[in-house]
Amino acid sequence: MNMPLNTSANAADPIEQARFNMIQQQIRPWNVLEQNVLDTLTEVPRELFVPPEHEGLAFMDIEIPLHGTPEEAAAKGWTMQAPRVEARMLQDLNVKPTDKILEIGAGSGYMAALLAHLGREVLSLEIVPELAEMARENLAGAGVTNANVRLADGATDALPEGPFDVIVLSGSVAEVPAALLQHLTEGGRLGAIVGQQPVMRATFVRRKGHDFETISPWDTMAARLHGFAEPSPFKF
Repeated sequence: MNMPLNTSANAADPIEQARFNMIQQQIRPWNVLEQNVLDTLTEVPRELFVPPEHEGLAFMDIEIPLHGTPEEAAAKGWTMQAPRVEARMLQDLNVKPTDKILEIGAGSGYMAALLAHLGREVLSLEIVPELAEMARENLAGAGVTNANVRLADGATDALPEGPFDVIVLSGSVAEVPAALLQHLTEGGRLGAIVGQQPVMRATFVRRKGHDFETISPWDTMAARLHGFAEPSPFKF
């Protein structure tokens, strides 16, 4: 299905116009050109996953606070990622309709909804109870039935549902978590934003037997996912 053009009907609806502008002005210029990803961004209602007090920010090129004050949300990673980052992650993970997907960091549930639209089923883990409940309510409100949110620590909790074809970390980590790689199927892909401020890179790992192929094709920044190991600040 082709992405709808900017018809007069779309232009008359401010939400649809804002969605169209987000895709044309933020996402396509970031080399997100796969039609199934663009269609997904058109069809999954991002505005349903934004807190009511930040409704006006739904289609802006920023991280949106989800819980607490904006300063607290930024410091603790309680944010919704910028649309272009989510879109590029989706494209580079090449999600297939048969894929079983694990997401670490449910947030508002929006990324889980995008993944569920493209894949077979999604398990999304969230360590913050208020965000887990928000994600469940948002997914239900959007009519998403193939994504499940669990209150859990993605860094340490067991994953009896594995292995997974795709694992997505919706937030940044200091390094790719080696333990999560063991939960990938043959040919499975893990995507994460890896590094330290001011330099982070989107990193993708594909499993091939006992080996793992890694690429880091683009730079970005993202709030930290809590619970994962950080490098020691001491140097000898």
